[in-house]
Amino acid sequence: MANLPILRYPHPVLKKVCHRVESIDTTILRLIDDLLDTMHAGLGSVGVAAPQIGVTLRVCVVDVSASRHGKDNNHGLLCMINPEIVAREGAAIMREGCMSVPDYTGDVERATGITVRFSGPDGSSQEITAVGFEAVAIQHEMDHLDGVLFLDRIVSIKTGLFRRKNYA
Repeated sequence: MANLPILRYPHPVLKKVCHRVESIDTTILRLIDDLLDTMHAGLGSVGVAAPQIGVTLRVCVVDVSASRHGKDNNHGLLCMINPEIVAREGAAIMREGCMSVPDYTGDVERATGITVRFSGPDGSSQEITAVGFEAVAIQHEMDHLDGVLFLDRIVSIKTGLFRRKNYA
């Protein structure tokens, strides 16, 4: 288990479509542990996807339970292998940030509710319905698995991209 460095845009791995995980073994379980350690070390982080630490496999973790935006409506810690969205509903624009793009935030339109199917670390097939901030966080992390950054989804490059404030 390790807190690994986050790749930053424009690193080419961030634009790659990730490979499906064919079997869950100790390498995948170690990857999940590394993602969790990296997520917990990131200030305000609610998720990390494998390509952000240089691994092009379809694995991500999400946990919005400690965030003021998601603490009242969430599934707790989600460790998702080969996630796929099977249903979407609604749409809203929210401000997003990303550890791979640390200097900017942006307004992105996302579904307000999703149903996602994935394998858990134990190999079990799972399906959940997420709404609000948790749905947004899952979509953001799943985008990483397809080589898509929030920058690619900004509603308006002229009015929807913002330099992050630094309060050092």
